[in-house]
Amino acid sequence: MSARGLVVAAPRSSSGKTTVTLALLTALRRRGVAVRGAKCGPDYIDPAFHQAATGHPSINLDSFAMPDALLDTAAALAGRDADLVVAEGSMGLHDGIVAGEGRTGANADIAARYGWPVLLVLDVSGAAQSAAAVALGCARYDPRIRVAGVVLNKVASPRHRRLVEAGLARIGIPVLGVMMRDAGLILPERHLGLVQAGETADLLERLEKLADLGESSLDLDAIVALAGGGVPTGTGALPSPPGQRIAVAQDAAFSFLYPHLIAGWRAAGAELVPFSPLADEAPPADCDTCWLPGGYPELHAGRIAAARQYLDGLRAFAETRPVHGECGGYMVLGQSLEDADGTAHAMAGLLPVATSYKARKLHLGYRVATLLGDGMLGRAGDRLVGHEFHYAAELTQAPGSDEALARVTDAEGVALGYAGHRRGKVSGSFFHLIAGQTR
Repeated sequence: MSARGLVVAAPRSSSGKTTVTLALLTALRRRGVAVRGAKCGPDYIDPAFHQAATGHPSINLDSFAMPDALLDTAAALAGRDADLVVAEGSMGLHDGIVAGEGRTGANADIAARYGWPVLLVLDVSGAAQSAAAVALGCARYDPRIRVAGVVLNKVASPRHRRLVEAGLARIGIPVLGVMMRDAGLILPERHLGLVQAGETADLLERLEKLADLGESSLDLDAIVALAGGGVPTGTGALPSPPGQRIAVAQDAAFSFLYPHLIAGWRAAGAELVPFSPLADEAPPADCDTCWLPGGYPELHAGRIAAARQYLDGLRAFAETRPVHGECGGYMVLGQSLEDADGTAHAMAGLLPVATSYKARKLHLGYRVATLLGDGMLGRAGDRLVGHEFHYAAELTQAPGSDEALARVTDAEGVALGYAGHRRGKVSGSFFHLIAGQTR
């Protein structure tokens, strides 16, 4: 075990975990600490902000989707050349699926596995001493973990602070930070979460303000002192690359690709060659496969439809080499994409699916998929684990077994039918791959 760690978690979503995490990362980096970010669970957007704050990739740690060997390898990547790993939680501290101990996908699983203490972020708006009861419940719910301190967020006044701190003093949990209400510190959001780091024009300025916030509002010395546990030092199996030279779409419309996948592909000797569909760039002709990540194509559907060089080049590429699209990439491989205004834009037409962002419905959860045919993701019968999070809907009829990519269940084994499509050398689905496991 090498780098120490801590988990920044909360009783529920929208408590301020990202603000506290970024304030910690930026302030500690400013002090010269070799600090790295990590994200508990399936998320693409927060790790990009962590990377902007630290200058190093942030790794996802998922106790449900990742087999033990992959999880430990991902943790080792997170702690490489680091003194401290700050892992930001997702949802609530104990929120996950119903599964065996250590396999629920909850933040608490990561804290327990690596011995990382929990820094609990409490949104105390609308509460005073009762916030301590919530903290006490989080601390006692799972005996495997230790809640080592709290950060109070959205404190309204000095009197409000005194009342909240009185409650926490009663249960013996130290207050290691206090953040007052300040809407100016909120990062811009859209329908899948924060606006991407690369699209936040004043990101560096915001990060500097967050570093100032960390210095003024957090007891940095005490927080660093409470960090504990460690990360594995060995390396294990990472996901195999889908090709040797991989054309990867990369711009504001295509950006959701897990860092551990990138690390695995590069560790195996593959080369990732970026290109931009929004800049009307075709997949480079000297690549042997093409990967279209998820992102926000629904916000750029008109530009994509007008990118003739990109679409023609993608179709030509697919005639001789494999192409795979995840979520947004899947939508672009289809026949058409309807935007929020109800305008349908012609897409690549490589898969028999039409999608709509106007007919919005939340699709969220883990997906366990069994491949129905050989392709870029593996061989027929191989088992994959991924995650789905989108509001788009399919307007076309669900695929049959002859053209679907996989048969899927949710995390608890409930059958969800067929998912995705495959046609020739092209495949795609709404779920994002996290780990692959063979029969």
